[in-house]
Amino acid sequence: MDPRFAEVVTSESELRALIGHPSEVVVKGRLDALDDHCRAYIAKSPFVIVASADGAGGMNVSPKGDPPGFVRVLDDSTIAIPERPGNRRADTFSDLLQNPHVALIFLIPGKQETLRVSGTAIMVRDRWLCDRMAIAGKAPALALVVTIREVSIHCAKCVIRSKLWDPGHWPDLAGVPSLARAIVDQARMTQTPEQVQAFIAKDHRERLY
Repeated sequence: MDPRFAEVVTSESELRALIGHPSEVVVKGRLDALDDHCRAYIAKSPFVIVASADGAGGMNVSPKGDPPGFVRVLDDSTIAIPERPGNRRADTFSDLLQNPHVALIFLIPGKQETLRVSGTAIMVRDRWLCDRMAIAGKAPALALVVTIREVSIHCAKCVIRSKLWDPGHWPDLAGVPSLARAIVDQARMTQTPEQVQAFIAKDHRERLY
């Protein structure tokens, strides 16, 4: 345990004494399948964050983005997320080979509430599904199919506090490194940031889909 901290919360009773219990409305708002409200949220969302874990409990979080509605609702308990070209690490898919459990958060720009989903997932390459998710004539090679265990609409407080969608409160980006600069430093590359940036720009032009 980290010696800097002397008051560590280690039980459910301690936790509840500090933050209290959820209201009946919050508890009843947890569903075991999609309703029309959840479907409408997914249909408008261009961005979802997927959390997964390997067999040893090591965690990964992966962002996925496409035009609104890119996550397909197959039925009230099943959704499909296309896998587009990326950095080929495939952390989420590697985790699924060891642990099928996933959790997702859907965001809609300008919308303060988020949609939370948890369940189990498989990776599939069935053409009938992947072909339906093609963009610019290019179908994904894989799709993440999630069987929903729990779904709920999450309250807006965190978005209100962060002013996430208010450009007037966005931080100045001075001092935040470019991806190219970070890659050069972290991977100890011999290429310059300008050379790496040219590669990134080419990748963005040619490998979005």
